[in-house]
Amino acid sequence: MASPQPGELTRAGVPWSRTDPAAVLASARHIADDLADGLAGSRVRAAARGVRRLLGAAGIGLADLTGRPVWAGSVPPGPRWVELVDQVLHNETRAGRPPLVVTPLHVHDELTGVLVVSGQVRRSAVDEVADWITASLERARLEASAEHAAQAELRALRAEISPHFVYNALTVIASLIHSDPERSHELMLDFADYNRYSLASHGEYTTVADEFHAIETYLALQRAVLGDRLRVQVRVAPEVLAVALPYLVLQPLVENAVRHGIEPRSAGGTIQVTGEAEGTDCVITVEDDGVGMVPARAEALLAGRENLGSVGLANVDRRLRNVYGSWYGLVLETAQDAGTKVTVRMPMFSPGVMP
Repeated sequence: MASPQPGELTRAGVPWSRTDPAAVLASARHIADDLADGLAGSRVRAAARGVRRLLGAAGIGLADLTGRPVWAGSVPPGPRWVELVDQVLHNETRAGRPPLVVTPLHVHDELTGVLVVSGQVRRSAVDEVADWITASLERARLEASAEHAAQAELRALRAEISPHFVYNALTVIASLIHSDPERSHELMLDFADYNRYSLASHGEYTTVADEFHAIETYLALQRAVLGDRLRVQVRVAPEVLAVALPYLVLQPLVENAVRHGIEPRSAGGTIQVTGEAEGTDCVITVEDDGVGMVPARAEALLAGRENLGSVGLANVDRRLRNVYGSWYGLVLETAQDAGTKVTVRMPMFSPGVMP
């Protein structure tokens, strides 16, 4: 077997660029994963080792703006590499020449750190790997921003949980302490469950089973508040219980049905919540026979143009579409004095979406 030339992308002495492109891509993916937390993350040393294997370099250093590289392989002797790193961090341009080169790493035109390469490595190979590293850092930053936005939306949704409902539930519980202490105790446990699920810290995803449990807890408290004015039917097929979905998707729909569908009617009404499989999709519906609304209002709510006191419908719809695609999300069917039906559709099995 011919020996690789210095600086070719290599694996165990074999030029990846000529014989094993799939392995190059696999290594690049590992490097990207190791840089998920940036150049100051806990896996940056593993990323440096991967870069060293790709380049066949004597040593690789990756440094954030502190200028202190994390090394894989041999560290160049003497102060020369320190001077070059400092020079690049100040001038934001490449410095040095083989066997010691320091390359700046920019993310969205902003200096993020440096790549230090020790050994006889071709400039084109260094440039290619530097591009991979910056692309990985860009992806990590975008994913962190997306996660931050998702958490912000979730906090906004929690903030919309009705304080009016909380006050009424506590009032009913307090009124039963002496007349029916056992019932009061049961409702207090339900209220604790409600708060734990709705207001405590959670991951980004949950399951249909957990969301339906939260719904039943909420409706138990609302039945205590509204009495015979609220009638409830909940039916969920066993095969959809383990389906993963974004946290706090269903409960806001049920809360809207109670607050804006049933409560305004003096005679009350019925809420039906169902979950079932339709082919490869999980379909969940929340339907009430309450006051309904004009279709234009429903359109405005889903588009986020108006709030109108409804809990997070645009928020829920946007999160569903971001996770599953534009084919999925909420569908509202309603008319004035004809009730409202909200349908949630999501895939039964979603790669990468785990509770």
